[in-house]
Amino acid sequence: MLGKIEVLDNPLSLAKWVAEWMTQAALASRGPFRVSLSGGSTPKALYSLLASPEFKDRFPWGRVLWFWGDERFVPQDHPDSNYKMTREAMLSIAPVPPENIFPIPVEGDADAAAARYAEILQQVYGAPILDPARPLFDIVLLGLGPDGHTASLLPGQPVLKERTKWVACVPHGRDEVRITLTYPALESARRVAFLVAGKEKADIFREIQTGRSLVPAAQLRPVGDLFWFVDRAVVEEDLTAQKSI
Repeated sequence: MLGKIEVLDNPLSLAKWVAEWMTQAALASRGPFRVSLSGGSTPKALYSLLASPEFKDRFPWGRVLWFWGDERFVPQDHPDSNYKMTREAMLSIAPVPPENIFPIPVEGDADAAAARYAEILQQVYGAPILDPARPLFDIVLLGLGPDGHTASLLPGQPVLKERTKWVACVPHGRDEVRITLTYPALESARRVAFLVAGKEKADIFREIQTGRSLVPAAQLRPVGDLFWFVDRAVVEEDLTAQKSI
């Protein structure tokens, strides 16, 4: 679970590093490039950068398909919507073809909406069964909660044991119902990248890096490469300890 760790000075430099990393990966690919997005303040800075003049003209928008790792079951114009945040930060600014955007459905019944998103993913993938040799995503972006959750894989919830469905409803564990990609879908990626910023994430990051943690984020086993892009505040105590030795 350790993966490759890159330490950046602050959230903005982290976002810029990941924007360049994503741009180079997309440019080097052939054909459609599928990305699963995360919510949160650090990804928001990343999305704004991708849509900025620095990256906007270099990024291959026409070949990139956008998906979401999880979503609150709220209308798309709700302040808590991950889709709304991404649309305002990037999708409405960059030259993104509308047909390349695949938000999680948030209408009707949550379980049915999760099933609809799974069908969409399977149609894009071209098969109902995931093949480890042919990942679903080229990049999966993930955050890390202080409790060790990622996407909406929440501690103690039944979704953590789901190994068949690609998408599941998470009715408990938070104030609102959520829909999330499951471990099998998130792990089906050439590159999984955790974006972690802020000293409030230091303890859980340190626990996960021991290799013994049982929190949801620590249980992710991607078929491809795992990256941790963290800012200095996340590892500050460790760096200070190293300097004092």
